Amino acid sequence: MTAHTAKINATGSGTARRTVLTGARTVLPDGVTEDVTLTVEGAVITAHGPGRAADSAAGPPAGPAADPACASYDLTGHWLLPGFVDTHVHGGGGTSFSTDVAEEARRVIHTHRRHGTTTMVASTVTGDLDDLARQAGALSELVEQGDLAGLHFEGPFISADRCGAHEPTLLRDPDPADVRKLIDAARGTARMMTLAPELPGGLESVRLLVEHGVIAAIGHTDASYDTTRAAVDAGASVATHLFNAMPGLGHRAPGPIAALLADERITVELINDGTHLHPAVLQLAFRHAGAERVAFITDAMSATGVGDGPYTLGPMRVEVRDGVARLADTGSIAGSTLTLDQAFRRAVTVDGLSVPDTVRALCGNPARLLGVADRVGSLEVGKDADLVVLDAEFALAGVMRKGEWIVPPTVG
Repeated sequence: MTAHTAKINATGSGTARRTVLTGARTVLPDGVTEDVTLTVEGAVITAHGPGRAADSAAGPPAGPAADPACASYDLTGHWLLPGFVDTHVHGGGGTSFSTDVAEEARRVIHTHRRHGTTTMVASTVTGDLDDLARQAGALSELVEQGDLAGLHFEGPFISADRCGAHEPTLLRDPDPADVRKLIDAARGTARMMTLAPELPGGLESVRLLVEHGVIAAIGHTDASYDTTRAAVDAGASVATHLFNAMPGLGHRAPGPIAALLADERITVELINDGTHLHPAVLQLAFRHAGAERVAFITDAMSATGVGDGPYTLGPMRVEVRDGVARLADTGSIAGSTLTLDQAFRRAVTVDGLSVPDTVRALCGNPARLLGVADRVGSLEVGKDADLVVLDAEFALAGVMRKGEWIVPPTVG
């Protein structure tokens, strides 16, 4: 998995009571720090700092004779970063979140965890309202168990002219009563809903979502500049995969992109897979919105982590070729096969973004958006031990979630 190996000193089996990670380069709140030591006890980060400072603060690491449950890892030559946070993911591992079968949803979760996403929101796609309510009920149990950070309804309240990979015959206007039905079906676990604010009931539904603590996201929309601004004034705070499934930026009719990029209240989602956005467009969004307002997402569908071939996205037939998912009938892009470790590597090595800005986009910003920044999104004492190890070329080399290795570091 990596050209560089991490040296391990551990005995026994199972989860270590204490894990000490030394020698890594990391991003702390004050910037990039070299030769960091980070200590995990149970599921929580208990100390970190340059050199051996964190180790000393927690007491010397126990050796095998003193404490066989302690493991230490030398991560020299590696990056140690917060676990990634994905606010928009539909599937992976050959299945999707458009299901009421818990094991299928868990397969999606496992697929993305192995690529560094330790916190994720389950996104559904347009379907019959009763089917969506049933899916929400099943997925809400996984939220309550701590496997998911919430639910995201992408559709059915979106524009037929900008529906992308959503079944047009199942679309409907955002009647607040229907919006409320989905909120109630999620039993307090709905975190986001994407809608087109120009549709009848759109602005009223934005207000309803905000009143119930659900993020109102603008996407799959044909809204004008003025209507988009009205939706933001009503409480909308996210641009669903900015640039995609909305009119392009016009010099006389600027449309939603100009309004969403300019407004400091909006977090903009970007799909950094090299297909959805040209690098120049991604860089434009970063320069204009600022690194503190960008959240990288995958918008991943069921083929993620599996490979090319025929799949479905909700009721739609999809063909994946060379890793690009498109509707079998129209050729429209149908989500992605992206994972966030790939998005990270591309951001730094292709798009020229700094590591701290990329960490913000994959960790800190989405955690803040979801209201879970007190637990995840940065490497701070007292937060969950959700960690990603990357090698010097930014390839994935290890994943820890709540103190347990999902992908153990390569052992030398």
